Amino acid sequence: MTHIDRRGNRLVDLPQGYTQRALAAARAELGTKTLKDTVNEALRRVAPNRQHRVARAFDTLSKAKLRDRSEAWR
Repeated sequence: MTHIDRRGNRLVDLPQGYTQRALAAARAELGTKTLKDTVNEALRRVAPNRQHRVARAFDTLSKAKLRDRSEAWR
C-alpha cells in the first residue's frame, strides 16, 4: 500500500497484511490517527533514547584505559 500526500508525493510503501496490522497497533499504542502523526510520534519517542545511549557509549569510551597510539599511523 502506497501512501500519497496532498501534493502527490509518495511517502512510504506499506505491504498489505502484517504491516497494516502493525500500523494499527502502533496508532493505538501512540494514540495517533494518521500515518504521519504515528511516524512523527514514534520518532519523537525513540530519538532521545538513542541520544542517551550514544552519550553513555562516549562516556564509557572516554574512561577506557587505552594504549598510546600516537605512533600507530607513522
